[in-house]
This record gives sequence, C-alpha cells and structure tokens, in this order.
Amino acid sequence: MFGTFTGNTTNMHTNIDVFVHQGSKGFEGCDYFINEEPAKADFLSELKKGFLETPKVISPKFFYDELGMQLFGKITETPEYYVTRVELELLENLGNELSELVGKNKVVIEYGCGSSRKIATLLRTLNSPSEYLAIDISPDALKETTGTIASAFPNVRVGGLCADFYSSSFVLPREVGGSKDSRLVFFPGSTIGNQEPREAQKFLENIHNVLGVGGNLLIGVDLRKSKDLLEAAYNDQMGYTADFNLNLISRMKNELEIDISRDAFNHLAFYNEEKSRIEMHLVASVDQEFEIDGTKFTILKDEAIHTENSYKYTSEDFETIAVNSGFKLEKCWSDPDDLFSIQYLKAV
Repeated sequence: MFGTFTGNTTNMHTNIDVFVHQGSKGFEGCDYFINEEPAKADFLSELKKGFLETPKVISPKFFYDELGMQLFGKITETPEYYVTRVELELLENLGNELSELVGKNKVVIEYGCGSSRKIATLLRTLNSPSEYLAIDISPDALKETTGTIASAFPNVRVGGLCADFYSSSFVLPREVGGSKDSRLVFFPGSTIGNQEPREAQKFLENIHNVLGVGGNLLIGVDLRKSKDLLEAAYNDQMGYTADFNLNLISRMKNELEIDISRDAFNHLAFYNEEKSRIEMHLVASVDQEFEIDGTKFTILKDEAIHTENSYKYTSEDFETIAVNSGFKLEKCWSDPDDLFSIQYLKAV
C-alpha cells in the first residue's frame, strides 16, 4: 500500500520497506517508517486454519481494515460503549501523578494505535516525551495517528511500524531511540481482553522481553460488571458493532474472493458469566458451502463462527497475570463506578 520513499535511508531491513529521514519528515510526518504489513496470504492462511477448528474461528485482529476502523470509531462514540469514554476520562485526570511516576523524556510505544485521541492525551500528560512509535496492523490507522501526532507534537520524534505485534517473533526496530528504562509501552482499550488469560500472560511476557528490565507498561484493563451493561456495550442500538462483526464476511468475499454471503449471517454478542467474557459470533441463517484455498467447507444453519472474546477482570486477577509475566504493579487507577482500570507496570 505504501510506495517507495526517498531521502537519507539507513538501517535497511531485509524484505521490509524502511525509511529514516534526517531533517524533513517523511510519510505522514514520520521521522522513520517501517512496513512489515502482513500479506493477504496471512489472512487467507489464518482464516483456513481457523475454519478447520471446532467451532470455527476468525481472529479479531482482522476486524481492522479501513472500514473496520471507521466502524470501530463509531462504536466508541455510542452511549452504550463505556470503554473509550471512561479510559479517556481517566487519562485526562491522572495528570501530575502519572507524569511523576513515568518521568521525563520517555519513548512511548503504542501497541495498536487506532484513534489518536488517547495517545494525544497521554503525550500531553507526560513530561517532555522524546519519541512516539505507533504500531498497528492497519496502515490506515498509522496514517491517521502519525500525521495527527507529528502535527500536534513537533518536538517529539515520530515513528510508524506496520506490523503484527501479537507475533511471538515481534521485536522493536533498531530505529527506536532511548535506553530500555526510558521506554513506555502503551496498550489501551482493554485489547488485552481479546486473549485467553494464558495467552494474555504469554503476550505480556513478550512485551517484557521487548522492553527489557526497567521498561514500563501502561495498560487498559476492563473490569467485571453487570451482565446488562456489558451486553448493551456490544449490541449498540445503532448496529455499528453488528456491522463491525459482519465486515469480516465482507473481507472474505471482497479480498479473498470466497463465495460467501454477508446477508446469510447475523451478529451475536453475549456475556459468558462462567468464563467472565463477552463473546462475539457470526451465526449462519442458512446452510452454506464454499472453498478456502482449495479446501471445501460447510456451515450449517444456526452454526456460529467465533470472532472475539473480551475478558473482564478484577484488578487483583489481572495483577496476578502481570506478576507471572515478569511485571510489578506500580499503580492502578479506576473510575468511581469501577467500570475500567488503567494499570502502570514495571518490568523486573
């Protein structure tokens, strides 16, 4: 999706588009940009693997194409979806307390940049942040965020990395500045809840390895609450969450040319109290047959494709996972209604 860049290019990566600009900024205001965007073949292979499971699954990371990003932005503005609203309020209210904890001249690394609102709030809160690296699987998200941040914070070095940070082989590019103890990973939005608890622990271990001892993690964690409130958040009256979920079928048809009908599926989201998680599914309304990469599949009427989990934790339960991943909890903040928490962790 990105073209060739000109300028003073250094630290070239094998089979990866990289530019590093000295002086004038390049792609969307970036001082450096690295393109490790997964190929469509990755979507195809992961989709096929997921459809061989029982029940069939599609990874939630494939929600975020251009339309998916637009729909998610609309979801965050619905009255039912409390997560973004409450997290932003918390970030805005942390002020000097967070700034003193984090310290000066931090290199802020955001996993899953999405909208620029949260990172802009965080950068305004911190004391003279020196650098910001946006990481996302969606080039459109990177374009929006890096451009906004570079314009709003001209004294901050801005980098962009289009990559799958969930990969166990993920490492920070060598273009990232600062010592290990100057780095702060920002992982907002309770995205950690999309993973099974054991997967979340492994993912935090990977972040620990990326940061090294002395680095810090600021992470959003959604908390347990009433079933009614949770189910309303994932079934908004405007239907944006349903469209967001169904867009996976559109991607299968449009990008991979799979003969499957979006109109033959319905959105389903409910709270699984036993597992303390919201589950999202796509439920077939008719029998269907189609091929994925030469393999024939059948979906029967009322069969569900599992597309997302969103685990809800107590603060204590999540602290246990963090500690088992090599982190120490330095501070935990939550709103007065205990809907959502932000936790500040140190790699030890």
